[in-house]
Amino acid sequence: MSTTPENMTSAPVVQVDYSELIPNNVELNSDRALRRALERWQPEYIDWWKEMGPDGFQESDVYLRTAVGVDKAGWAKFGYVKMPEYRWGILLAPREEGRTIPFGKHKGEPAWQEVPGEYRAMLRRLVVIQGDTEPASVEQQRFLGKTAPSLYDLRNLFQVNVEEGRHLWAMVYLLQKYFGRDGREEAEELLQRRSGNEDKPRILGAFNEKTPDWLSFFMFTNFTDRDGKMQLESLAQSGFDPLSRTCRFMLMEEAFHMFVGESGVSRTIEQTCIKMNEAGIKDPDDTGAVRALGVIDLPTIQRKANFHMSVTRDLFGAEVSTNAANSFNAGLKGRFQEVKIDDDHQLENDTYKVMRFRDGRFVEEDVPALSAINARLLDDYITDCQGGINRWNKVIEKAGIDFTIRQPHKAFNRRIGEFADANVSPDGEAMDEQTWNSRKEDWLPSGSDLKYLVDLMKPVTEPGKYASWISIPKVGIDKQPGDFEYVRI
Repeated sequence: MSTTPENMTSAPVVQVDYSELIPNNVELNSDRALRRALERWQPEYIDWWKEMGPDGFQESDVYLRTAVGVDKAGWAKFGYVKMPEYRWGILLAPREEGRTIPFGKHKGEPAWQEVPGEYRAMLRRLVVIQGDTEPASVEQQRFLGKTAPSLYDLRNLFQVNVEEGRHLWAMVYLLQKYFGRDGREEAEELLQRRSGNEDKPRILGAFNEKTPDWLSFFMFTNFTDRDGKMQLESLAQSGFDPLSRTCRFMLMEEAFHMFVGESGVSRTIEQTCIKMNEAGIKDPDDTGAVRALGVIDLPTIQRKANFHMSVTRDLFGAEVSTNAANSFNAGLKGRFQEVKIDDDHQLENDTYKVMRFRDGRFVEEDVPALSAINARLLDDYITDCQGGINRWNKVIEKAGIDFTIRQPHKAFNRRIGEFADANVSPDGEAMDEQTWNSRKEDWLPSGSDLKYLVDLMKPVTEPGKYASWISIPKVGIDKQPGDFEYVRI
């Protein structure tokens, strides 16, 4: 039995008011000005969804889950919904009475229920950046539905999409309620930027990349949504309590997004291994023979993983960062699982080892821990990624194929931070730019790789049927049978 949030449906406790235009558990009716502001923003959001959301499926009935509570057990119901009619809303985790700020110079003081004036601009920027990632991923994935490998996968794509939309609502609520006119203007801008647009791109580079195929989608939801998990965990520690409560609930939904990614890659690997064994192919590097089976060869999966991991690592920003230090010191954004770290949570006299590139070689230097907040979060991210990669490798090992998927060196293919100017192989070999350019297609997807993936993507819309390159999932959504019609087309 899967333990993902998709199957946590017993004894639902209704805590969200779905009789309102904007479902919520924040007593929106008691703040008329805020309610009016959000009701004005809602039609603009729906227009954005229809323009930039899943293309060609706005009228389809999709078997989606909708949150009805904010506790971990029994918090969702399932049913067919047309996506523009999905009940997006504002959900915060329960308020913890007596909560105090867990880190920074205000450690031990009561958590803020209102925005502290001295940190207003810094806090608003954190909310805007997080908010901008949510619609960006929907925009990146808007055409994927046309090449879905099954109705099961199509439904999962749409579930991820509507939840990213709800996460946008969460950030817009904070902007509208706590930041006045500036917040309203920022909320408008979140609907004006577009992923990959030359004139008004999304703020962070990874959210302007294309998602042209389903392996890219699975890699994105495994690796890039995992960055989302790390960022949300850090913001969930915030001394600004409404942000903390918002992110604590968002993390419950983010877990499913990573499940979609990790299991999607795992099923892709499994099918490749099955077909290789059936055909008697032992050499995973025999790309032509493997691709002739209608599956994705393991070296291409490795190159795609290299790309998505390296691009996502840049999302953590510069390893040594004054901005990150200031956010931590102010009590606005903590570290991953802050309360479990055994130190004073103020870091005024602590150091942290940071890998740097000096004179063509790697060195580790002790850096003030406050300045190395991003470096530590990146290290935690790399550790967190390894669990899923280990599970992928168990699939390959079980099939008896000699191949291991590995994380590339921390400096590989970086454009931001300590390694932005370094040319480094996945094994950590430093080289000049000419050598890098001559070898990079050994490590990153080539044009022919990407063309093969796009050509392989053929839609499968018959219930219970799956594309040739991906295996059947072990468990259906909401305990549904294998031939369940998750999307009515």
